[in-house]
Amino acid sequence: MKRLSFVAMALALLTLSCGGRQAAAPADTTPADTADTTATDSVEPVDTLEQLIAETPMPRAADELFDDFLFNFAANRNLQMERVNFPLPNVRNGKTTQVGKGEWKMEHFFMRQDYYTVLFDNQQQMELVRDTSVSQATVEKIYFNTGAVIQYQFRRVKGAWMLLEVRTEPIASNRNASFLDFYHQFVTDSAFQTESLAQTVTFVGPDPDDDFAQMEGILTPDTWPAFAPELPDRMIYNIVYGKQEEDSDEKIFMMRGIANGMEVEMTFRRSDGQWKLVKMRE
Repeated sequence: MKRLSFVAMALALLTLSCGGRQAAAPADTTPADTADTTATDSVEPVDTLEQLIAETPMPRAADELFDDFLFNFAANRNLQMERVNFPLPNVRNGKTTQVGKGEWKMEHFFMRQDYYTVLFDNQQQMELVRDTSVSQATVEKIYFNTGAVIQYQFRRVKGAWMLLEVRTEPIASNRNASFLDFYHQFVTDSAFQTESLAQTVTFVGPDPDDDFAQMEGILTPDTWPAFAPELPDRMIYNIVYGKQEEDSDEKIFMMRGIANGMEVEMTFRRSDGQWKLVKMRE
């Protein structure tokens, strides 16, 4: 499984010496983000990786793939100020306000945590991550504690990715509402989690006897507790590549580490209105 390209970029940047401009110390949220952000936002100092990115000018090629751009956008204050289309429309409860340049606060997205999450409808959709023809993308911050989804809508304008709008909607209005409701119960209710396993769950993971090989097996409710990953339960991210599609009966939930090699891929399928975990890959 190929990792998102900005993870490779992160590893490469860690080998660079520090240089260039020092980014200003930013705040943690945008004016559009009034939901409870305590689940992920942090006041910890900018880590070495983020500082390296902030001090390194974004290469022109980073505009080809949204992930490469987003990684830079979230770490580099000067770049972010250049790539927000001010005054920025902020839509909430059917009302639109305009956020001026002087009101904007640095948006780090997942840079202040060591992982990010993303949802796909199928394996084919995952290929959009590497598709240079994708010209629009949406980053979603999904808050289970407030029931809100904040969407940051980007579009590539004349070859350069720009943030054009921020929109807040209830989880119930999101295209993934059915799965998101299920996911929240899945990660907060251990009994429900066990009940939500398919009769057998295919497992693919690293072979403990061979660092370069993988093993494949079957997980059952009895063996599940030994393999169950720790999943975020208050807030997750999602990135939509291209246009929003209709809801589907399959969801691939990805949790990937930022520059630490961690990766969990969980495939869920819906049958008769019920979601079940059918496969997990590490």
